Amino acid sequence: MCGIVGYIGAQQAAPILLEGLARLEYRGYDSAGIAVLGARGAAKVVRRVGRVHALAAAVPAKTSGRVGIGHTRWATHGVPSETNAHPHASADGRIQVVHNGIIDNAAALRARLTAEGVELASETDTEALAHLIARANEDTLEAAVVAALAQVTGTYAIAVVDAATPDRIVVARNGSPLVIGVGEREMFVASDAAALVRHTSSVVHLEDGELASVTATGFRTFTREHEDVAKTPTTVELTVEELELAGHEHFMHKEIHEQPSSVERMLGGRLDDRFGSARLDGLRMELRELRGFRRVKVLGCGSAYYVGQLGAGLIEDLARVPADAEPASEFRYRNPVIEPDTLYVAVSQSGETADTLFAVREIQRKGGRVVGLVNVVGSSIARQCDGGIYLHAGPEVSVASTKALTHMSVGFALLALALGRVHDLSHADGARILAGLQALPGQIAEILADEETIAEAGRRLADARSLFFIGRVRGFPVAREAAQKFKEITYRHAEAYPSSELKHGPLALIDADLPTVAIIPDDGLVGRNLAAAHEIRARGGRLTVITHPGVDLGDLEADRIDIPRNEPELDPILLTIPTQLLAYHAARALGEDIDRPRNLAKSVTVE
Repeated sequence: MCGIVGYIGAQQAAPILLEGLARLEYRGYDSAGIAVLGARGAAKVVRRVGRVHALAAAVPAKTSGRVGIGHTRWATHGVPSETNAHPHASADGRIQVVHNGIIDNAAALRARLTAEGVELASETDTEALAHLIARANEDTLEAAVVAALAQVTGTYAIAVVDAATPDRIVVARNGSPLVIGVGEREMFVASDAAALVRHTSSVVHLEDGELASVTATGFRTFTREHEDVAKTPTTVELTVEELELAGHEHFMHKEIHEQPSSVERMLGGRLDDRFGSARLDGLRMELRELRGFRRVKVLGCGSAYYVGQLGAGLIEDLARVPADAEPASEFRYRNPVIEPDTLYVAVSQSGETADTLFAVREIQRKGGRVVGLVNVVGSSIARQCDGGIYLHAGPEVSVASTKALTHMSVGFALLALALGRVHDLSHADGARILAGLQALPGQIAEILADEETIAEAGRRLADARSLFFIGRVRGFPVAREAAQKFKEITYRHAEAYPSSELKHGPLALIDADLPTVAIIPDDGLVGRNLAAAHEIRARGGRLTVITHPGVDLGDLEADRIDIPRNEPELDPILLTIPTQLLAYHAARALGEDIDRPRNLAKSVTVE
C-alpha cells in the first residue's frame, strides 16, 4: 500500500527519493512527500496530494541535503490532504517520520498527547509517533524510537530522521515490509526493493520486532531490547528494464503479453518426464510426507482467493484429495480447527499481504504445516512458510494482477500433479498433464495473437453499468476472477454466478442493459452452459461467450471468443487469459487509469 524511501550518502537526497517514490507508484497511494535534512540540520519538507510528478514539480530545484526520507500515502486515518500526507513532524520540526501500517491505539495516544498540551496538526495515527519520539527522555535517536514504539500497538514500517543527529536514519518493522539497500558509502531504505533497483541489488530484510540504525557507511540491526542482530545482505534479481513499459501503453498490457515467456520460464526444470510428475524441491517435503496429507486448505485474498478456488479444484481432480479455498482475511477470526493431516497453502503475489501472513502465523501457532505460492523472493510470507513454490513471474507493476495470477494457476497445477502422483494418479495421466503444461506458453501466445477480436468485445462491454460473469464447476473460479478484474479497472459493477444459479434469483436482473460473459468450455457441462446462455438471450440479455473451437452455439447471438483446447483440468488457466484482455480494453475505451485504479493498492500490508 503506502511506500517508503530513504537515502543517506554523498549524493543529493531529493532526486533519489523522488525516483524511488515513482518506482513505488504501483503500490497505490493518494499523496506523497519528502523530508530532506540540509547542511545545518533543518528539514526541508514538501508534501502534495496526487501523483509523485506533482510532488517533484513542487520540490525546489535548490533543495540540498544528503539525508532524507520520502513516502507515498494510502489514506487510513484522515482524508487525502497535504496536512495528512507524510512525513509527519514533532512540534518543533526536529523529528520527521514516515510510516506504513496502522497504529491501533492511535486514538488513545492522540488523546493523551492533546491532554499534555500537544497541538496535533493532522488526523493521522503517524503524527502521534513523531511526538512520542520527540518527547522520549533518551540520549539517542535509536533509544527514543524504541521508547516510543513501546507505547504503540499495531503494524508499522517506519523511517525516522532527527535534525539534531543528521548522520543517520533509524528504521523499524512490525508487520509491514522494510528493506535496507547496501551501497558504496551510501545506504538506502525502502518498503520495496523496486525503489532501489537503479542504485543497488544488495539488500537486507528486517524481520518483525527489529530496528536498524543506518548511516552512510553501514548499518546496525537490533531488537527492541537493544540486542544486536547479525544480518547478511542478499542479492535482489531485479533490473531497471523489467520495471519499464518497453513500448506498451500500460504495464497491465505489457504483463499480459509477457505471459508466454514467463510461464515457460516458470516451468523450466520443474517437469519430471521420467516419473510423470513435478519437481518441487521448494516444498521441503519427502514424498512420504506429501502423501500423508488427507486434505488441502488454500488461503488467499482477492484474486489470490479466486485462483485458490481454481487450485482446489485442480487438486481434487488430480490428487483426489478433498480441497477448498477460503479468504485469508476471514480465516483466523473464526477460530479455525487446524488439522495435522491438512496441507495449508498461502497464496500471495507480493508475499506481503497482511491478512494472509497473519493466517500463516495462526496455522503455525496451532501446529499446522503451511506452504506458500509467492512471487517475491525474500518476502514476508515466503520467509514465514515452511516451504513453497516461487512463481517466478518477474515484477508485476500494474495493480491488477495478470501474469502473477496465471503463474499461481500454473503453480497449483504443479502442486496438484505432485500430490496426484503420490496418490492414485497414473503415470499416463501424469504424462498427459505434463504435456498440457508444456503446451501452455504456445497456447497463451495463440490467444494473445487474437487480441483484436477480444478487444472489440471488450469495447462493446465498456458502456454497461453492470455485468454478469457466469461459469460452472471449473469455469466458476474463472468467472469470479474475470468479474474481479473487470470491476477493478473499469469501475463497472461486475458479479459472478455459477451458471446453474441463474434461475435461483439473478435471472430477474437480466435485460438488454446488463450483458453477460459466459465461460463455456467444451466439457461435459457444455449443454447445460449453453442452455443458461439461451435463457439469457431469451430475456434480451447481451452475451459474450468464451469457448473452444467446434462448440456449436447454434442460433445463439453472441460475441464469440475461441481459445485453444488443453487438458480439461488445465483449461481454466487458458480461459482466464481473454478475460484479462476484455477488462483491459474496456477500461482503455473508458479512459481509466488502468495501472493505478482508484482506492486500490498492489500490496495490502494492513488488515
